Amino acid sequence: MIKRILVGLGGTPFTAAATQWATELGDLHQAQLTGVTIVHTKKLENVGPVPAGADAYAQRMREKNIKVSKEGTEQAISMFKEHCSNQQVVCRRIQYEQGDTFEAMIDEARFNDLIVFGLRSIFEYGFVADPDKAIIKLMRNGVRPILAVAENYRPVKKVVVAISGSMESAKALRDFLLLNPWPKASIRFVHFKNNKEPEPFLLEKASDYCQAHGFEVHTEMVDGNPRSDLLSYAHDHQADLIVMGNSSQNIIKRSLLGDTVLETIHSADIPLFLSQ
Repeated sequence: MIKRILVGLGGTPFTAAATQWATELGDLHQAQLTGVTIVHTKKLENVGPVPAGADAYAQRMREKNIKVSKEGTEQAISMFKEHCSNQQVVCRRIQYEQGDTFEAMIDEARFNDLIVFGLRSIFEYGFVADPDKAIIKLMRNGVRPILAVAENYRPVKKVVVAISGSMESAKALRDFLLLNPWPKASIRFVHFKNNKEPEPFLLEKASDYCQAHGFEVHTEMVDGNPRSDLLSYAHDHQADLIVMGNSSQNIIKRSLLGDTVLETIHSADIPLFLSQ
């Protein structure tokens, strides 16, 4: 059940897609939406080392960066409000960040069922110096489940669920089924053997659980490594969404986020449903 959705507004092309997915889900589930800005304008004042005599140029660069960011964010907010109005979805409020880039999102996530955000924009638009660390921080502080949108909107009709055998992978599936964001979507389970002995009956158990929630599913066990092969598998099956959790065996070393998840966030052009 989805009743409250938190939407990250960053003034990038991902924000437009996030707004469209969020308002669609808001309309489908009669959920309320909250927008939170994720661009820290004070950090944009830092343009790096300034050579002697270039202070005036540096100041112009600061002003340009801040102006572009503020304009993009204001456009994102305006579009967010317009989409909510057109879909007749309740927009509870817009929360403006006041300090750390993602502190407002971490705070607001406590009382929302789903967070919709263009995670890949963190890598492509320079919001933070260390994108991997920023994403880990979000997940560690309970910002989940996250619908990490792609740059372009697409209706979700086919879902690929990556099953690794880890508890975190099962939790991601459970969160997805309990929220049931797209009730009419078809589901396909895939398990990559990755040169290991597969867990007996893993796909059968997952399929039975999914069917108990009213979904018809397809299952497949394939050779390969999810880190390198998951996206191509999803493309081959024309998936509109990938559901995945952490598959790392060394949770402490990876700070609660596995290599496969981070690698997929880096390069995914398909929306991801992420949970831990």
